[in-house]
Amino acid sequence: MYFKNQKFMVAGMSKSGESAARFLIERGAEVYVYDDVVSENISTVMNGLAELGAHIVTAERYVEATNVCDVLVVSPGIPIDNPLPVAFRKQNKAIIGEEELGALYLRATAVAVTGTNGKTTTVSMLNSVLEHCGNKSVACGNIGNPLVGEVGNLGFDDYAVIEISSFQLETLSSLRPHIAVITNITEDHLNRHYNMENYIFLKSKILRNLRESEYAVLNYDDEVVRGFAQSTKAKIVYFSLRERIDGAYFENGGIYLGGEKYFDINDMTLGGVHNVYNALACVAAAHVLGLDKTKTAEAICAFKGIRHRIEIVRTVNGVTYVNDSKGTNVDATIKAVQAMSQPTVILLGGKDKGYEYTPLFNTLKESRVCHAVFYGENRFKLLNAAIKTGYSGFSLCEEFGTAVKLAQFIAKPGQSVLLSPASSSFDSFSNYEERGDAFKKLVEGINEVFEE
Repeated sequence: MYFKNQKFMVAGMSKSGESAARFLIERGAEVYVYDDVVSENISTVMNGLAELGAHIVTAERYVEATNVCDVLVVSPGIPIDNPLPVAFRKQNKAIIGEEELGALYLRATAVAVTGTNGKTTTVSMLNSVLEHCGNKSVACGNIGNPLVGEVGNLGFDDYAVIEISSFQLETLSSLRPHIAVITNITEDHLNRHYNMENYIFLKSKILRNLRESEYAVLNYDDEVVRGFAQSTKAKIVYFSLRERIDGAYFENGGIYLGGEKYFDINDMTLGGVHNVYNALACVAAAHVLGLDKTKTAEAICAFKGIRHRIEIVRTVNGVTYVNDSKGTNVDATIKAVQAMSQPTVILLGGKDKGYEYTPLFNTLKESRVCHAVFYGENRFKLLNAAIKTGYSGFSLCEEFGTAVKLAQFIAKPGQSVLLSPASSSFDSFSNYEERGDAFKKLVEGINEVFEE
């Protein structure tokens, strides 16, 4: 792709859009920037890009820009059936994503990770393993660090551990990772992808470019993921918690690969079955890369987790507050609930993603959750699902801050308050990070009560 004689329209001024625009401007491209939601932060970003030479596209110039520009670089938050990419498609013009732009210029060895849950932890954990083994590595992609912003910093001897979402896979076609990891597939983003068949197809795209010299690290315990082995030319390395397979597996309290023990799971800083799966995926990928077994084990056991994923914020007045704002779907929230060791008040709600919530409440009835607080745009859908399953321990409110305050009053000493919404944050926040930070700020503001 030759930058200097083509005009690029970058749509969506999130981190990925801003990074893509800067990447193109630095290489001499003529860049038009656009966002259909212009907040104060977005305006600041667009004005900063304008100072570098970009053209700001307003709503009035929208149609003109689609006619003038040759390539649309779309942010993950914009669906491919949005009127903007549709307008480019009708003119037979190129549509790519930020991650595709980065993939075209990536020199480093790529390890790509997708799946419904566990992506961010697996990416961060594997990146820690690579660094502990003395390599230059960067965790990037959907983790909040755009790939296109890192490609210029990475050489042929380096590693890019890339988190890839289903949104990014819609416009990603050039990436050929040396290892593609698929953690699991459960219901998610059906409000955008319409049905599970489309969602599964998008997840499988990460394997499309792999050849016999590359590797697919697949979750053997997930029937859909295991089935992907039939549709790729890559070498298959499985990981499993349930069976002793040809790959990484769990047995007698430890993690093994090829009959060799790496470590006991009790030595891991992180708890929970979901983190054992993440560790198994990392062991499998580390083995493919030929990394030192002892150092791999050390890094995984020492790994402390990621922000907004079952993150203990504070214990105050005998109540432990846990931030799992990254729990944006039913399966993720179920895993968070299963990791709780105390009676728990859970905060559920936000923007609906097209789920059926009855499986969640059937799980809650058998869990340590003693009360649920519903809030946000989808609170009545949650309420209806709770009633349908016979789940009765709940409260209902509209605002997020009110929900946190209500949970504070309901929880008793020796209990926990868990924010794991099973919903996206977009009804009130820009992303799950902003929601998690808001939760932590509210929790830090709780006054400690001292008894005389």
